[in-house]
Amino acid sequence: MAFEFGPFELDEAGRVVMCARQEVPLQPRVFDLLVYLVHNRERVVSKDELLEAVWPHMTVTDNSLQRAVSALRAGLRKGGMNGAIRNVPGKGYRFCIDQECGQQVQAARMGAAEEPDLRTRAQRAAAAQAWDEAATLFEKADTIGPLGGEDLHQWALALQCTGKTDVAIPILVRAGAAHTRSANVPRAVADAITLSGLYFERGQAAIAKGWLAQADDWAAETQDPATTALVLWMKSKVAAFDGEPEQALSLADAAYAVVRHKDAVTIEALSLVYRGFYRLCLGDTRAGLADQDHAATLALSSNDLDPVMGGILYCNILWASRMFGDWARADQWTLGYQKFCSESGMELTGSCQLHRSEVLGVRGSLGEALSRIQDSLKRLSSDAPWSIGDANRVLGDILSGIGDEDAALEAYDRAYSFGWDPEPGRAMLLLERGEAEAAYASLERSLIGKSWWTLQRRGILFAHLALMAAHTGRHQQALDLIDELSGSPDRWPMPSIRALSNEAQAVLALSRQDFRTAIQHLHLARQLWSSIDGRVQVVRLRLAIAKLQLERLDIHGAMSEVHAAELVASELGSPKLQSQCDALRRDIDARRVGYPVGLHA
Repeated sequence: MAFEFGPFELDEAGRVVMCARQEVPLQPRVFDLLVYLVHNRERVVSKDELLEAVWPHMTVTDNSLQRAVSALRAGLRKGGMNGAIRNVPGKGYRFCIDQECGQQVQAARMGAAEEPDLRTRAQRAAAAQAWDEAATLFEKADTIGPLGGEDLHQWALALQCTGKTDVAIPILVRAGAAHTRSANVPRAVADAITLSGLYFERGQAAIAKGWLAQADDWAAETQDPATTALVLWMKSKVAAFDGEPEQALSLADAAYAVVRHKDAVTIEALSLVYRGFYRLCLGDTRAGLADQDHAATLALSSNDLDPVMGGILYCNILWASRMFGDWARADQWTLGYQKFCSESGMELTGSCQLHRSEVLGVRGSLGEALSRIQDSLKRLSSDAPWSIGDANRVLGDILSGIGDEDAALEAYDRAYSFGWDPEPGRAMLLLERGEAEAAYASLERSLIGKSWWTLQRRGILFAHLALMAAHTGRHQQALDLIDELSGSPDRWPMPSIRALSNEAQAVLALSRQDFRTAIQHLHLARQLWSSIDGRVQVVRLRLAIAKLQLERLDIHGAMSEVHAAELVASELGSPKLQSQCDALRRDIDARRVGYPVGLHA
């Protein structure tokens, strides 16, 4: 028996599904699921019935069914019909072609006078993630006749994937209106939530909250768990934005509870990743990291994750990694995000470039980092204006690493003018310039308040403050901060924080003339930075170790450290660090005259 629906042909006997004369590969169980749903398209089929029909005489869980549904939707997406598999909460699933899809079928069969089958071509382009082509075709189709809600939704998605969010916004407004007219409440809510998120990214919080309120009002008309969870998730983001992390955590947890194991992998993963982020902010580090890793595995193993939601997922994990100084994790996720964007046909956003540039500024090439952050700043004015301050902070860190200190301070000042604390980078630069008191005061100010920015960076800021306290003679405060950090290993397990604590202890040891203990702590700090490939910090610490060894006339040890530092400084492309290596090498050469190699004072 053969069936036709939309651009698809289902040949049951031949066990093949065709879309526009091309076979759609489906796994055997997924094919069986489609056949059963098509045969029973006039009713809702319960999960138990589907499990028995598709996996007869086998013991399987709901997860098997959810994965099969996700894979089937991914296959139907090739013809723009992934929405044909409807989840009816508490009841099961139904295969249906609503009025909008019916119009698409009719249009596909009749064609259009000026451009035959134009909408179908646009849908196919979107399914193939050829976003530029899809956007162009949808725009042309819109001039021939009004598009339905799903077509408008896909058009907006294509525009977002090509970096044209300004153009996507009015299309999303139209999509929401169309979905409202056709009583497709879940889709209307999704459009409103997307609009809310886009306006938040643009720094227009009032409009964003307005769209969230609209979504909340529409969602009251349905009992769909995914829709309820989507609204709760966005409310959690707003709570975090308003400086209410406890409320944000509660809302994200509620969203996850509503949608867990309910065949809505995308919102399940988003709720989980944001719950993880809020846990991180509130000090429950291990649980937060576990949540984020679980969310990533859940979402990225799904066949039903659209590029925009996938981007949000990646960005959140990346943001958390950067803010908490977890550089090895940040490196892995930025590379993963770049791969995801490439495979999804998405243009790298300004935010993505920002993430990657900071990682490169810590453990890669400073020249490449500078190029990326400059590109990021060009894009963020339209992508995410709220993060321009953060981008200037990163720019300052990169310029400081290169050695352009005046330009770095200007970038830090710009970050501050945008309401973004440029710490700890500015404090470290001030310390290098001999302005330890100014560095201490700047760090102390950055810890005032309970903003989400302060909460997520608290550990890193504490560790730097301990270092500055040690440098400025505030020894008891330094010890208290070190004790707090080391006494909470579950809260702040990051190697970067432990490294800075060891460096602070080295400074305290030097104040007691305890060179042996100081060198031990510096070596521990260097090893910790090396474990996450924090190359800029590794060079800085090797030079500090070499200077102490030189003071003790350990010429061989000093030369070994300088040589290792030179190799890394060259790879980093840092004239400042290379110059410091050269200067120390000259000092060693001058001291070496008249002293046997390896003599200790």
